[in-house]
Amino acid sequence: MSIELPVVVPASDLPADVETADVVVIGFGIAGACAALEAARAGARVVLLERAATYGGTSAMSGGHFYLGGGTAVQKATGHDDSAEEMYKYLMAVSRDPEPEKIRAFCEDSVEHFDWIESLGFEFERSFFPGKAVIQPNTEGLMFTGNEKVHPFRDLAVPAPRGHKVPVPGDTGGAAMVMDLLAKRVEEAGVEVRYETGATNLVVDTPVVEPVETKVVGVAWKRFKETGYLRAHAVIVAAGGFVMNPDMVAEHTPALGSKLFTLGSTYDDGLGIRLGRSVGAELRFMDEPFITAPFYPPSQLVTGIVVNKDGDRFVAEDSYHSRTSGFVMDQPDHAAYLIVDSAHIEHPSMPLCPFIDGWETVAEMEQALGIPAGRLEATLSSYNEHARRKEDPDFHKHPDWIEPQDQGPWGAYDLTLGKALYAGFTLGGMRTSVDGEVVSEEGQVITGLYAAGACAANIAQDGKGYSSGTQLAEGSYFGRRAGRHAAAGLDH
Repeated sequence: MSIELPVVVPASDLPADVETADVVVIGFGIAGACAALEAARAGARVVLLERAATYGGTSAMSGGHFYLGGGTAVQKATGHDDSAEEMYKYLMAVSRDPEPEKIRAFCEDSVEHFDWIESLGFEFERSFFPGKAVIQPNTEGLMFTGNEKVHPFRDLAVPAPRGHKVPVPGDTGGAAMVMDLLAKRVEEAGVEVRYETGATNLVVDTPVVEPVETKVVGVAWKRFKETGYLRAHAVIVAAGGFVMNPDMVAEHTPALGSKLFTLGSTYDDGLGIRLGRSVGAELRFMDEPFITAPFYPPSQLVTGIVVNKDGDRFVAEDSYHSRTSGFVMDQPDHAAYLIVDSAHIEHPSMPLCPFIDGWETVAEMEQALGIPAGRLEATLSSYNEHARRKEDPDFHKHPDWIEPQDQGPWGAYDLTLGKALYAGFTLGGMRTSVDGEVVSEEGQVITGLYAAGACAANIAQDGKGYSSGTQLAEGSYFGRRAGRHAAAGLDH
């Protein structure tokens, strides 16, 4: 890794009267907040460092989806059967390199975690949104937010909606309500929060005797011009991703380049990951970004077909929007078009994928889009023939979204990178145990160091397998586990 790493501070450099804490948490987003809260409730003296002037981070900017299942109160109230086993099978199927122990724990504890989130002081609305959207438009508490009904996953696990949205209308800022509640609970638990104070280095105690084992025993910090140290039993890094660090993006996820709108806060600069790397943490999925430019709602656009510049389909159009986008990135010149006939076209109110034009014949459309003559006509003819029987032998689109596109004129939307407004963020981070312990490249736990949230590699591994709500759910869940584990074994 060529990115410059923070210098590690030897414990021997610390002054004799150095301030101490049981647990230091770096970052006051949802993962850090949950880690600090659980550690404090377990009896630890917790200091929470936040570089910004307030709490929230990127978590507070999100719409407020939590990916939860296994039979939550909302699932039961809306008549959707689900089990931890089916949730487990689904997440195993969509993961590039699944960690069964983590996924099993996440699924089996999902109902308890749902209850814990509500215990912060709110309730998810006991209602279901049946449409195809990026997020519920109003306050509906549940919707499908992944590829549960998409081939082949619907045949590998019984589909169930697991996208639980907080009762705030709109598609941004919903999670801020949860962060407000977490901030109150954190204060009640006695956590000492220090704003505008950033961790700059890890403090390590490396024994002289063999075998050498690096042990993280604190942090160096900076607040404006003031600097200092905090010695601690454990350090939990929850400092976000690296989408705002151009050098790290260029090295690891060049697809998140100048043509994309980045989703993140100012402090998603990879500091947490660099801190972990400075003591030998293994990094995973650093080359896997989440990239998306949804062409729906309106949901009936999903009945259309998505083709590349050769006029060929390459993905089931009912896929979750970042899965579709992931496959667009695999196409020549990252180019793709959504083709819809006059019976199904309905212009989005906020089109991220711009409308190109309409044509009376498919041949005219081919010529205008630069598609080889006859190719799109053949693709559309084949699709329509099967669609009249509600079949899609090529990509197995769900029958709910199969409609013939045979009523001219036809319209096309541009899904091409650089034309459509793609947005994205990073998914890679430190390798961790199920309890958030950071693991080295040699496969050993780095004693005293934990990671959670966007700087840790857990459930979310790539855009093609992503489900909305995964980041908030896994950040809060594994943050809680890290907080409890970090507080264990203390002499209270």
